[in-house]
Amino acid sequence: MSKKTVADFVVIENTTLNASTYFIKLKASKPLPRMKPGQFVNVEIKNTDEIFLRRPFSIFEVDYLENTLSLIVKILGRGSKKLSEIKVGETLNLIFPLGKSFTYPESKEKILLIGGGSGIAPMLFLAKECGLQPENVDILIGARTSKDHINVDEYNKYGSLHFTTEDGSLGTKGFVTHHPVLKTNLKYFDKVYACGPEAMMKAIAKEAKVAGVFCEVSLENLMACGFGVCLCCIEPTVKGNLCVCTDGPVFNINELKW
Repeated sequence: MSKKTVADFVVIENTTLNASTYFIKLKASKPLPRMKPGQFVNVEIKNTDEIFLRRPFSIFEVDYLENTLSLIVKILGRGSKKLSEIKVGETLNLIFPLGKSFTYPESKEKILLIGGGSGIAPMLFLAKECGLQPENVDILIGARTSKDHINVDEYNKYGSLHFTTEDGSLGTKGFVTHHPVLKTNLKYFDKVYACGPEAMMKAIAKEAKVAGVFCEVSLENLMACGFGVCLCCIEPTVKGNLCVCTDGPVFNINELKW
């Protein structure tokens, strides 16, 4: 596991992706360590009297030449709302990189990446980093409506993009489990990866077990410390109660009591 670092980053970009989602790029003063899809950072929310705990965010992009780290911030509460308002030139204090990453696929394998909500960040990071040919990568993204999706066209060069919306305004109508790439073609994949709402991941895990396909999910339990000290992110597993921040956030579905 990578050595944990605490450092200040300078905000060099804060772009609105949709009404509730922001892209924040941060520049480090020192060379960044190697970071992998599935790992996360714990961000200090400054200038507020009511938010005491750090907030965890999946790592979205890392540019080692520019020495930058990027996050996708979806407003889900007071912490993420405050973070979305940060200005270029301000600083953020991060603890990074935290947690375990996804298992990388073998060079000839075919994989399916499934993201929902803020869970798209590690999925897109994995699509870029997995090293597979685009024809071996399918990326399935679910949202409530077309307005809840963000523009991910640039990821066409890493794999085939598929979309679902609950109202049918973009792609297949329904949840990700209703899309043909998962509903009828799951058995053709060697590995499936998912991150998003728990109900979505449980549904995917159920389908993967039926199909007998390797599947890893990244849990989004509340993680305050990132070191396994506060015990607020405990998840029951076949190995006992484990801390998501240190033993995860990535777990094989066979380890979880789902």
